[in-house]
Amino acid sequence: MTEAQNALPARAAQRATLTAANWAEAALDAIAENGIEAVAVEPLARRLGVTKGSFYWHFTHREALLHAALELWERYETADTIARAENSADTRERMHSLFVQLANTDQRAERVLLALSGSDNAAARACVQRVTECWRAYVEDGYRALGMDAAESRYWATLAYSTYIGTVRMRRDNPDALPSGSDFNDYLRFLIKTLIPSSAGNVASGPRDAELFNGARSGTGRLSA
Repeated sequence: MTEAQNALPARAAQRATLTAANWAEAALDAIAENGIEAVAVEPLARRLGVTKGSFYWHFTHREALLHAALELWERYETADTIARAENSADTRERMHSLFVQLANTDQRAERVLLALSGSDNAAARACVQRVTECWRAYVEDGYRALGMDAAESRYWATLAYSTYIGTVRMRRDNPDALPSGSDFNDYLRFLIKTLIPSSAGNVASGPRDAELFNGARSGTGRLSA
């Protein structure tokens, strides 16, 4: 059997073991690093250590891969995040959980958000809009459950999201302005106390408060999506 014939089974196995999700994850890495234009078949194949044949095993064209990457990112930022918050039956704890999750979001998620929101690609911008509205609506429902009326809930949810997206942009444009080290957890507590106002009930304090913040990173200077 020739060398070329020996390579055929290996290439088939390569296409079979590398999943569409692997390609979508690689596409998100590329978007985070260099923007949506970086989603290109050949560079991604090199990144994954495969041939272009692996791509066409799963996708018919680049736009199909981009759609899969956007769908994956949207799931991470909405369904997965909310599912973790929903582990608690208490509204205030769910909101604490959500805000602490946002504080611990990895840099890739932030960079993807900034890249997609600044893109001219219609599908990317629509994806960001869906994520934004899902997140904002979930927080608005939380404020309603805490006893606010519809208008107050909408205003506070808008403030919460504006705080989040503003901090993400500050991390990019002026990171030294954000607290770091031991100041970060104090800053996070301050933000959450601000975003759950006293009129909606007292924010947890003492031992339970410490529990709620155990997941927050220490020394990262991060507050992000």
